[in-house]
Amino acid sequence: MIFLMGLIIVTPVQAQEFSVNNKEYFEKQGANVLVFSNWYDGNFSDSKMSGIEIIHHGERTATNGDVRIHHTPEQWDAIPSFVERNVDAENGVIEAWLEYPDYDFEYKIRAEAKEDGIALSVHVDEAVPDELEGRVGFNFEFLPPAYFEKTYYMDQQTGVFPLYPTGPMNINEQGETEPTPLVKGKKLVLAPNDPTKRVTITSGISELMLFDGRAKAQNGWFVVRSLIPAGETGKVVDWFLEVNNLPNWMRTPVITHSQVGYHPSQTKQAVIELDANDEPLEKVSLFKVQASGDKKEVHAATPKEWGMYQRYNYLQYDFSEVTEPGIYVIKYGEQESDPFQIGENVFEKAWHPTLDIFFPVQMDHMFVEEAYRVWHGASHLDDALQAPVNHEHFDLYAQGPTTDTDYEPGEHIPGLNYGGWYDAGDYDIRTQTQYYVVQNMAGLWNEFAPQRDNTTVEHENKYVKMHSPDGIPDLQQQIKHGTLALLAQWRAVDHAIPGIVSAHLHQYTHLGDGVTKTDGLIYNPEMDSLESDGTYSGRFDDRWAFTTETTALNYGSAAALAAASVALQGYDDELASEALETAKMAWNREQNRDEPKDFRHGNTTGGNIWGEELKATVELLIANEEQKYADRVKEMLPEIEERFMFTAALAVRAYPFMDDEYKATIDELVSEYCANLKQFAGVNPFGVPITEGGWAGNGTIVNFALSNYQVYKAFPDQLDENCVFKALHYLFGTHPDSNISFVSGVGAKSKKVAYGMNRADYSFIAGGIVPGVLILPPDFPENKENWPFLWGENEYVISVGASYMYLVHAVNKMLEEK
Repeated sequence: MIFLMGLIIVTPVQAQEFSVNNKEYFEKQGANVLVFSNWYDGNFSDSKMSGIEIIHHGERTATNGDVRIHHTPEQWDAIPSFVERNVDAENGVIEAWLEYPDYDFEYKIRAEAKEDGIALSVHVDEAVPDELEGRVGFNFEFLPPAYFEKTYYMDQQTGVFPLYPTGPMNINEQGETEPTPLVKGKKLVLAPNDPTKRVTITSGISELMLFDGRAKAQNGWFVVRSLIPAGETGKVVDWFLEVNNLPNWMRTPVITHSQVGYHPSQTKQAVIELDANDEPLEKVSLFKVQASGDKKEVHAATPKEWGMYQRYNYLQYDFSEVTEPGIYVIKYGEQESDPFQIGENVFEKAWHPTLDIFFPVQMDHMFVEEAYRVWHGASHLDDALQAPVNHEHFDLYAQGPTTDTDYEPGEHIPGLNYGGWYDAGDYDIRTQTQYYVVQNMAGLWNEFAPQRDNTTVEHENKYVKMHSPDGIPDLQQQIKHGTLALLAQWRAVDHAIPGIVSAHLHQYTHLGDGVTKTDGLIYNPEMDSLESDGTYSGRFDDRWAFTTETTALNYGSAAALAAASVALQGYDDELASEALETAKMAWNREQNRDEPKDFRHGNTTGGNIWGEELKATVELLIANEEQKYADRVKEMLPEIEERFMFTAALAVRAYPFMDDEYKATIDELVSEYCANLKQFAGVNPFGVPITEGGWAGNGTIVNFALSNYQVYKAFPDQLDENCVFKALHYLFGTHPDSNISFVSGVGAKSKKVAYGMNRADYSFIAGGIVPGVLILPPDFPENKENWPFLWGENEYVISVGASYMYLVHAVNKMLEEK
C-alpha cells in the first residue's frame, strides 16, 4: 500500500491537450488560444485585439501574435492586411493569410494543436523583401500587469519582469529609437513559479527576444519576438507554445449588482455569472449588515437559470420584496458581494462627481485647480492654424479640397481659443462630441435645473477652482463653456467645423498637463524656432483646425445652440440670444441650400444629415415655437416612422407642439416601440442592448435608457420603467465580466484605472465613465481594471458623462413620482 501511495504521489497529472471548439478557437479547461478570431480595429492601427491571443484562467494575457515590422509596435505603426482564415477543427489546425501590400510581402501563420501545446509557424513563398530584411519578425505581446514582479527563464538566464521600464534603448538603421532586448535565447518560460500565468515558448529556427514595449510608449506590452531570416522561404518561424492550465479549473462566480444600490420601490435583481462548467447552486441569500457588523439573512431563493450568454452561464436573483433601508450583501456559495444600499436617496448624489470633478478637469483653455493640486494650466491658447487642404489626418480627421474659410493653410484663425472640453483621453476638440454634450447638458438643465454650486468658473480669467462655490449653478457654467466653443467657430469662419486636433503625432500622444503640449503662443513661420515675443513664436506646435463645412455639423451645432439658448436665459442673456440667433440662421441656411454639403470622413463630420436636421428642428421648435419648425417635423414624419427606434426621443419631445394627425401617428408608433422593448429581455440576462464592436457600449446603453425615459415621460402607462432603470444598474455593476461600477468614484467598488489624460499614472478621474465591457469575438467579455490603455474599454468620454448625468436625474424623477 505504501508503495502504491508513492506511485500516486509522484505520477504527474496527464497534460490536457488543446482542441478546436465549436467557436473556432483552441480550448482546454482554463486556457484558450485564439487565432485571428479578431482583427485590429479599422480606425486605429493597433488596438491590442488581434492575431494570436491567450485567455489564461479567465484573463486575456497575450495578444497581437502576428508578423510586425517593429520590435515593439506603437498605435500608429504599420499593420498587415488580413486576407483569409481557414479552420480545420478535425485536425486541430487554424491558418491565416496576411500581407503588407506596400512591401508586396505575403505570409501565412499556421497554428496546430500538438501534444499539450500549440505549434505556431510563419510561412512565406517568397523571401522577405530587401527593405524589410532584419526588420520584420513574428511578435507576441504579453500584458504587463499579468506579469509584473514575476520571474522568467530564457534558457539558463533568469530575470524579473520590471514594474517600470528602465531597459537600454537603441537607434536603428531607420533612425528610430527602439528598446533593446531584455534577454535573448531559444526557450522562454514566463512566470515559472505561477501556474496560473506560466507560458513556455520554444523556438526552433530563430532566437527569441524579450522586449519591454513600455520603454517606447507607456501603452506598450512585453513583446516576445523572432526575426524572419533573410533569403529564406517556406517555414521561417517555428515556435512551440505551451500554456499551463490548472486541472479542473473553474472561474469563480461573479455576483453582479448595483454598487450604488437600489430604491426601495425598484425591481432589484442581481445576475450571477458562472463558468460554463459550473453547476448552479440551489440557494442565494440576501443579508442585512447591522451596525455591529453582524449580518442577518433577510431573504433567500433559488436563483432563476437564464442560460448561456457569450461564454458564461447566468442566473438571476430577484429580491424586490426587500424594501427596508439599510446596507446589504448577497451570498452565493462561498462568494459574498460588495456592500450596497437600499434607500430612497441612493441615486441623489451619483452625478455629483461627474459635474464636480470630471467636467472641470476636461475643460480646455482654462487653468484648473483642486485644493493643493493643479490638474492643468490654461491649455491651447494658441489655437488654431488652418489645416492643409486635401489632407487625411490621424484620428479620423480630414480636410477637403478647400478650406471653406478666408484663411490659407497654415494661417492662424483667431478666436478659436475659447471653451470646449478635452474630447476623451485625448486633447482634441471634436465638434460632434462637443455639441452632443451641450445638447444633453442643456436638456438636463431645461428639465431639472439642478442648482448645485461647488465650482468656481471665471471664463474671463480662464480660471476654474473645484470645491469652491461661486454663487452660480455649475451646470449652467459648463453649458456656457461648451456654447462658447461652438459659437467661436461661427464667429471665426461662419460655420461649424469638424474640430481642432494636434498637427503632429508626437503631440497627439502627449500625456500629462495639457498646458505643456504647446507653448500657448501663436505660430509665426517668419520667426526662429526658439524666438518669441510673448504673443508669437517660431515653434510650430499649434493645433490644426479642420474646417471643411458640412451640413450635418451645421445642423448638429444648431441643435445644441438652440437648446443652450434656453438653458442660459437668466444667467447670460446676451450669450443665450446669440446662440438662438446663430441656430436659426444655420437652420435657415441649410434649408435653402440646393444641395447639402456632404463631405464625409471618419466620425468627425457629423451624423447622418437627416438625423442631425431632425435634432435641430425639434430643438428650435421647443426654443422658439415657430410654426415653420413644426411644419418641417411634420414633413419628416415618414422618416420618423421608418426609424422610430432611433427617433422616438425627438418625436415625443416634439409631441406637445404638433397637430392631432402627428400625435395620432406617434401614438401608434409608441405602442409598437414599447412592445418591441420586450425583446431585450431575451437577448442577454441584463436586459440592455450590449454592443459587440471595437468600442464598448455604455454610451449606447445610456442613450437607449434616455430614449425610453422620453417615451415613458410622455406615455407612462405604456412603457415598463425597468427599461430605464436597468441601464443605470448596468453602469453601476450589473454587467458581464465583473461587478465594478463604470463610474469612477461612484459605488462601493468603482473604476480606479482608466484611460484619461492621467492614464500613465494608473489612476482615475472621479465621475468619469468608461466605455465598459468590450465583447472580444467570438465570446469573451472584457473590461480590464489593471491596464488603462485599452481605449475601447477604458477611455473616459465626455459624451457619456453628459448623458449619464441626465439619466440619473431622470431615474430620480421617476422614483419620486412612484
